[in-house]
Amino acid sequence: MNYLENKVVIVTGASSGIGAASAKALAAQGATIVAAARDKAALDQVVIDIRQAGGTATARVVDVTNATDVHTLADFTVATHGSIDILVNNAGLMLFSYWKDVALDDWNRMIDTNIRGYLNTISAVLPVMLRQKSGHILNMDSVAGHQVGDGAGVYSATKFFVQAITESMRKEIGVREGIRASTISPGVINTGWADKVNDPTGKKAAKELNAIAIDPDSIADAVVYALNHPESVTVNDLIISPTRQAW
Repeated sequence: MNYLENKVVIVTGASSGIGAASAKALAAQGATIVAAARDKAALDQVVIDIRQAGGTATARVVDVTNATDVHTLADFTVATHGSIDILVNNAGLMLFSYWKDVALDDWNRMIDTNIRGYLNTISAVLPVMLRQKSGHILNMDSVAGHQVGDGAGVYSATKFFVQAITESMRKEIGVREGIRASTISPGVINTGWADKVNDPTGKKAAKELNAIAIDPDSIADAVVYALNHPESVTVNDLIISPTRQAW
């Protein structure tokens, strides 16, 4: 049975990578997609692709680090579609650096996106789901939220944070309120992340690691699986990684 048919889904970071692949995969299951990201041109193309494939999608330019932006996104979604059934909390930033490099700007950028961005988006959609007495929040985590790799200390810290808040949500709003909370923990995925690393030493390590990366569609398949269940079932965490990834 398809439990995604006609569900209203917000996907953040939907202009590329895992977000774009997930938006398209969910739309193919009959979900109505509100695709959010900062890159308008890329976001518009994702929506065009979904519509040309027979799906339903709308683009909204949103910066998840701006709380007003994401609350406006939630208001738009309810006003346009009547509900928010699912949030794929996906917008994220992975920047490798070593502690000796003291890459404070990169650290702060990851904290702003991976921590504040997630909290901003949860704060926007959760009141709606509580009023509805139903909903599902899927926080995109990482294998780095399970163990710490070389040069990834701050990134891992942000993803351990995602693990912690999701487990707390599962116990509090899941058990008590029926609002499901899940994580998916990808390994190395070819999303162009390595090109965004600014620190020279970190960029070299990122390029080497990205050589074993797998396609975002593999994670999109996991997203569909995690979300396509009756309300009585919660998939707590899925780890999806390249066969040749050692951690």
